[in-house]
Amino acid sequence: MSEATLGGRFTFPGTSLTVHRIGYGAMQLAGPGVWGPPKDPDGAITLLREAIAAGVNHIDTSDFYGPHVTNQVIRQALHPYPAGLVIVTKVGARRPPDRSWQPAISPEELTAGVHDNLRNLGLDALDVVNYRTMGSVHGPAEGSIAEQITALADLKRKGLIRHIGLSNVTAAQIAEAQAITDVVCVQNNYNLAHRDDDALIDDLARRGIPYVPFFPLGGFTPLQSSTLSTVADRLGAKPMQVALAWLLHRSPNILLIPGTSSIVHLRENLAAGRLTLSPQTLTELDGIAAAGAV
Repeated sequence: MSEATLGGRFTFPGTSLTVHRIGYGAMQLAGPGVWGPPKDPDGAITLLREAIAAGVNHIDTSDFYGPHVTNQVIRQALHPYPAGLVIVTKVGARRPPDRSWQPAISPEELTAGVHDNLRNLGLDALDVVNYRTMGSVHGPAEGSIAEQITALADLKRKGLIRHIGLSNVTAAQIAEAQAITDVVCVQNNYNLAHRDDDALIDDLARRGIPYVPFFPLGGFTPLQSSTLSTVADRLGAKPMQVALAWLLHRSPNILLIPGTSSIVHLRENLAAGRLTLSPQTLTELDGIAAAGAV
């Protein structure tokens, strides 16, 4: 695919890392419940290789997916990694045997998480590590993150991390982190229906910091809207393609990491970059969140 069909390019601030705006989120490479190996290991490898062949050069992952599974699949499929591939991972959680999601936020746990990512990805240093606060699970909660960011900044000074980002955070937490180290990206829950971060996105755009929505298609509760379906039918597209295209139009600093274990859905997601939405269509889609229509 051409650069234009993947939404154009964006460079993480203060770095040499330039990615296409449509990337890939690796969470669904693990088994059901983000636990254990994929149902089709060979299919997972094929999917990753097809994504790279299509021009994807931004993969979002974490070693607590599986746990360890997604990074091991990424390594098996793509190592040695192609030039220009940016792998963004995250720390701040752990998966005990009961398959729950638990905080892992002490300096010792964060350090162990970084080393797990390094080992399973087969890397000497990680391009970007996001500190993922547990907050209210899929939304942020206020509270100091200084201890955690200081620990990651120390790992950055040691050369294990090149850049630091944040996930599931508030504006106050972003400011607190920026007083300690450079923040190169923010990853929060945001999509066509869930728009709590509208003001934050605009502020980050003014500062050249990318915003990476997790659950861009609604996550565990996929987006459903008669308006979305109507617009998709009119454009000859899938509703989820329109939802991704809306994000690309929403702000130039938005980077997409839709995840899937299906090659068909991968191709559909990547093709969203070819959709052009008119001002009238964008207004129509904006009304979904305003009306609570999803």
